[in-house]
Amino acid sequence: MSARNTLKVFGTIELYLGRFLFHFQKVFNAKTYIEYMEQIISRYFPKKIFLIQDNAAYHKDKDVWIWFKEERKYIEVFNLPAYSPEFNALENIWHHVRVNGTHNKFFPTQDALYSALVSTFRSIQRNPEQIMGRLRPFQ
Repeated sequence: MSARNTLKVFGTIELYLGRFLFHFQKVFNAKTYIEYMEQIISRYFPKKIFLIQDNAAYHKDKDVWIWFKEERKYIEVFNLPAYSPEFNALENIWHHVRVNGTHNKFFPTQDALYSALVSTFRSIQRNPEQIMGRLRPFQ
């Protein structure tokens, strides 16, 4: 039996323009999430960010909320209700990625999976119109 090829990816979608940002990570935890949020702020500065996030454990971490409090002039955070993926616009993007990038495909290595994901993510970045219909319910 072979090991399962999985990758961890942070993702963010800008609802009105379809701008998609992603970052591969070895682990999801408070430290890596804060690092990702710092990247997001640096890309959008000086605009204020209104972030809607799900209820992943690291989103609720004390250190994350201390960081949000310190950065509140740059980012305002809203949590989705528990167990409500239907309210999470990014779930529609992950579905698009699965259907168009990984569904019914065999990836012999993690590098092959990584390449397929990056190709799909970059396609979204170059052509956000391919996902705008998936975002319309949230706009």
